[in-house]
Amino acid sequence: MLEGLPHKSKRLAPHPEPADAHATNSWWQVMCLTGLDYFSTLGYQPAIAALAAGLLSPLATLVLVVVTLAGALPVYRRVAKESPHGMGSIAMLEQLLPFWRGKLFVLGLLGFAATDFVITMTLSAADATAHVVENPHVPAALHGHEVAITLVFLAILGAVFLKGFREAIGVAVVLVATYLLLSVVVVVSGLWEVATSPHLILDWGRALTTQHADPLMMVAVALVVFPKLALGLSGFETGVAVMPHVKGDPNDTEERPLGRIRGTRKLLTTAALIMSAFLVTSSIVTTLLIPAKDFRPGEPANGRALAYLAHEHLGGVFGSVYDLSTVAILWFAGASAMAGLLNLLPRYLPRYGMAPHWARATRPMVLVLIAVAFLITWIFDADVTAQGGAYATGVLVLITSAAVAVMIAARRAREHGWTVAFGIIAAVFVYTTLANVVERPDGVKIGACFIAAIIAVSFLSRFARAFELRVTDVVLDETAERFVRDCARRRMRLIANEPDARDPAEYRDKIRQMREDHDLPDEDDLIFAEVVVGDPSDFESELRVRGEVLHDRYRVLRMESSTVPNALAALVLHIRDQTGTRPHIHFEWTEGNPVTHFLRFFLFGVGEVAPVTREVLRKAERDPSRRPHVHVG
Repeated sequence: MLEGLPHKSKRLAPHPEPADAHATNSWWQVMCLTGLDYFSTLGYQPAIAALAAGLLSPLATLVLVVVTLAGALPVYRRVAKESPHGMGSIAMLEQLLPFWRGKLFVLGLLGFAATDFVITMTLSAADATAHVVENPHVPAALHGHEVAITLVFLAILGAVFLKGFREAIGVAVVLVATYLLLSVVVVVSGLWEVATSPHLILDWGRALTTQHADPLMMVAVALVVFPKLALGLSGFETGVAVMPHVKGDPNDTEERPLGRIRGTRKLLTTAALIMSAFLVTSSIVTTLLIPAKDFRPGEPANGRALAYLAHEHLGGVFGSVYDLSTVAILWFAGASAMAGLLNLLPRYLPRYGMAPHWARATRPMVLVLIAVAFLITWIFDADVTAQGGAYATGVLVLITSAAVAVMIAARRAREHGWTVAFGIIAAVFVYTTLANVVERPDGVKIGACFIAAIIAVSFLSRFARAFELRVTDVVLDETAERFVRDCARRRMRLIANEPDARDPAEYRDKIRQMREDHDLPDEDDLIFAEVVVGDPSDFESELRVRGEVLHDRYRVLRMESSTVPNALAALVLHIRDQTGTRPHIHFEWTEGNPVTHFLRFFLFGVGEVAPVTREVLRKAERDPSRRPHVHVG
């Protein structure tokens, strides 16, 4: 690293820790962590399905299960293989688009991911509030104060993260196991009542045929209604995001973590099968046992269908226990979403230079996210149904992007069969996403707000941090080391050169110009420093310097970087630290408008190099007596 920099705050923080730096657990334990988001949707999904599909709720839910098992599950099993380091499908798509297009595309996906996770927090907290308020043992005075109660839940969530969020998996295992066990009791008791009361099925069948006489029409309506049930697909992106926590085989490596991939696939498959069974059975019992009017907003089954059955058919004590377990898992689902968001954003924004320095700290980010959650709760009036569209949009956009990513990956691997299969799956999710957007545009509006906010903050941050050193390490090859070692015995002078033809005339003319402009004595050794701009949209990188002798007489230090000035500044600081002497670097002025030059530097890594290099050095080294010399002629 650049050992001599006295102001550590000016150096870039490292990338997020590698996966093997995390504590790992068995796949089934990590499944409970992802299940906080996935399984907790049972708290409101059956009611939303009944409200959206009515008597067709079981059939529409069956369509959802087919899409889950035949669509989302194969997609994310492939994502686990292609992106096993916790960066999910976004990382796969990041590689498809180079330069700024790729960065902007990822920022857009991060906007929808933020929509998904933040709405998970607000919707789950709102549904937890519904379970509290609708409990018959809770004072009626709480009715009408849903927003305030939801804000309290969110505030407690924020307080937990401000204090520290540890042992999450252990708590998740207890909550998920308790909630699923109690849900089994509710569903089985409901199925038993349906089985012992044949008239319920007959009445449902007669009402269904009265509304939809043609079975094909029923299927068609179920397909049309299915996008409204897309909340039941949440949890897959979280499943691959937590892959670093899955214990792999002893011989796993970061390049080939086969055990981790296998464990994550078990996690995804088991969670999908459990959830599918609950979705189908819960839709049957809630549709047949709960009057349709009770699902409407403000009615006792709205947003809490299984809890309604628990109170009605298993008594107030069991119902209250079930309410308590539902409130706990819904609240902790918000914690899972918060953890996911705090884990996701640092994997991208710091690498892009698009996060303020304070965003590296957890507490400021928690305060920002909780403030956003407060605002959304207030806008949606803590209404579970009203937030469903925004939640579904975030989930569907991520799943659709994942389907497209794995289709492209299969095509590149020349797997024709999988390419066709994933293409069909992608088409299904594109339809589902578009249908959801048309039906409930709130999701796109919220997503657009998140995207706009992320892009605005990102570019302001990048603008503010443009003059940072932006180099994580400098590595010189053997030839470059020899150049530096030999010249350090005398006064070391570097000539910044923009490589063109690289013929003898270019270097001869450059040396003549520098000696004339800077009045350099003939006996001084001169070394050319050339930077080739790679991807200018990258922010930080390692700087590898290669020494070359061109035309048997000109020594050149050649390097590749996202920007010319930052690379040259890092090089001269490294030379200073290695040799103990302050090198001189010489530039020539570039003609043109300074504003245009700054924009060229900001977007393309070039422009007026001399003053920017000087500014980077000034920020990196506050002591003028230790700062390398910059000369411009």
